[in-house]
Amino acid sequence: MSDAKQQFEALSMEFTKAQSAMNELLEARSKLETQYQENKIVLEEFEAMDDGSKIYKLTGPVLMPQDYHEAKMNVSKRIEFIQGEISRVEEKVEKAQKDMEVSRTKLLQVRSQMAA
Repeated sequence: MSDAKQQFEALSMEFTKAQSAMNELLEARSKLETQYQENKIVLEEFEAMDDGSKIYKLTGPVLMPQDYHEAKMNVSKRIEFIQGEISRVEEKVEKAQKDMEVSRTKLLQVRSQMAA
């Protein structure tokens, strides 16, 4: 009976770690989504501007002039990068969900054995 209890505790700890990892991944996904939306808004603002519009970038405490096309390209590349990161995190979330389900199933099996 002691062996089953130890196994149950070990599986319980494993499941708790999987839940923590899942929460961290979901938090990272949320931050990436926020960054994506912010950059999308910036890109929409660039679309509404003329090619000759003056754009400034905050570098430290100073506003530095920046070329319109360069600024637009930087934002577009940032959006592509963020989309890639979102995809990568979503893959990790799917894997973590599968791992949690496996841990949960094992936990339930040990629990039913302990009850029997």
